[in-house]
Amino acid sequence: MNATEQFQSWLNDPYFDENTKNELLSIRNDPKEIEDRFYRSLEFGTAGLRGIIGAGTNRMNIYTVRKATQGLANYIIKYGAQDKGVAIAYDSRHMSPEFADESALCLNANGIKAYVFDSLRPTPELSFAVRYYGCIAGINITASHNPSNYNGYKVYWEDGAQITPPHDTGIMEEVGKVNDFSEVKTMSKEEAVQKGLYIVINDEVDNAYINELKKQVLHPEAIKSQAASLKIVYTPLHGTGNIPVRRVLKELGFKNVYVVPEQEKPDGDFPTVSYPNPESKEAFDLAMKMAKDIDADLVLATDPDADRLGVWVKDSAGEYHCLTGNMSGCLIGEYEISQRKAIKGLPDDGALITTIVSTKLSKAIAEAYKVRYIEVLTGFKYIGQQILEFEKSGKGTYLFGFEESYGCLIGTYARDKDAVAASMALCEAAAYYKSIGKTMWDAMVEMYEKYGYYKEGVHSITLSGIEGLQKIQDIINGLRNDPPAEIGGLKVTAFRDYKTGKIKDIATGKESETGLPVSNVLYFDLENAAWVCVRPSGTEPKLKLYFGIRGASESDAEQLSAKMTEALEQLA
Repeated sequence: MNATEQFQSWLNDPYFDENTKNELLSIRNDPKEIEDRFYRSLEFGTAGLRGIIGAGTNRMNIYTVRKATQGLANYIIKYGAQDKGVAIAYDSRHMSPEFADESALCLNANGIKAYVFDSLRPTPELSFAVRYYGCIAGINITASHNPSNYNGYKVYWEDGAQITPPHDTGIMEEVGKVNDFSEVKTMSKEEAVQKGLYIVINDEVDNAYINELKKQVLHPEAIKSQAASLKIVYTPLHGTGNIPVRRVLKELGFKNVYVVPEQEKPDGDFPTVSYPNPESKEAFDLAMKMAKDIDADLVLATDPDADRLGVWVKDSAGEYHCLTGNMSGCLIGEYEISQRKAIKGLPDDGALITTIVSTKLSKAIAEAYKVRYIEVLTGFKYIGQQILEFEKSGKGTYLFGFEESYGCLIGTYARDKDAVAASMALCEAAAYYKSIGKTMWDAMVEMYEKYGYYKEGVHSITLSGIEGLQKIQDIINGLRNDPPAEIGGLKVTAFRDYKTGKIKDIATGKESETGLPVSNVLYFDLENAAWVCVRPSGTEPKLKLYFGIRGASESDAEQLSAKMTEALEQLA
């Protein structure tokens, strides 16, 4: 059926409720909106679903959520693991509790237990809960840092990481087989509870999760000595981080944690920001005002599902500096690895893991401490996959992992990035550095002086709708078929095409394997340790062009970065 036929089908089918039909009637004279809502089914990708909330096949609603869950249930049953159950969490977005319940009741109708949190929880705690209960899978209802009209549906596997091959493609295939909404099973909540299929998660998991975080602390004595003088401003940006971040900092002994009152309570409208993203400086407006009023040392912001952390730090002159995800990731990584080495030494098989679009400063850190450096595809699930491989093979010790998109993980209690743990680690590091007369900015500058002035950036092009998707693909194919010889005045030394799995050395013409899973990603190694990576966003209608450079000084890095940014604007 075409979009118009699908639209009429939803209006006439008694399966769809009156609220859905009334919403559709309101757009009956808007053919463009009808086309956008029904030209396709919302794609179940390698991480699940994400889209605008509303009626239609290309929207997040109870019907598309049920359909995805039926496909997941079919895969679990086919896999023979229906007795293990599925953990479910949700964030503060509109329809999140409803989507969580619809997911649970679909699983229940298929004979699969659902462990559902009694209220909103951060993404990393869902990852932890999957492992805590020994579940076969997890579902997290969140759209992370997307605008307020979005929601999403992330699927996790039994190791606590988001699904990777072969489970991602296997689940996608099963979801694709559910062609008729009438095939989807559901049941009443009352019946599900009565049959012991719908199980509410209480504070037992909260307590276990927080205890695991506190085990990661390296310098409790530094916290004790500086807890009364260190000042921390924190904002959960109307999301899930408020309770767990405040709790862990309080239990560790930090005395001066100031929460931005206007952004403290969960609110799916995110009324104080246009975009609840800690990568955005605008998201820090209220927090920075408070920080300057109280002379805070550290300013932290977590996104709605509390897996990403944004940071500002104060220098010795009282000026505040914004840290990118690459900067904060390396700052935490350097602290964790250096202090672990000082306290108990590093294992011979220790590893630092990051993604291909993250800063190469991390590689310099790994080389300095003589630990293994591993690059994976974009997405924290691939870092989790490496941890699982370490466990299976008995070879490799996870020391730290991060990605440029403001996420990291300390420890292996969970398998997704954790902004609650990152907040804790940054506050601990700030206390430690303060105890030896340094600010966090001092520590950052020392890293640059030691390893080089690395600077990264990303140029995003938003192209929504059918035409936008095709334009994104056309740009990627153009670069794939006719790769540039230079970018930003720097020669391309190697070309990696992760779709073909090949790396081509430009000077010799020799080809080698990437060694990573197939992905629609292009990567250009440039001279002078620079690089450019081009990929479509997995969660938004965007084409992303990442870059990294290394300067001899801060001003040199700024100049090189500006030149590369200009080049990327012209490249696409």
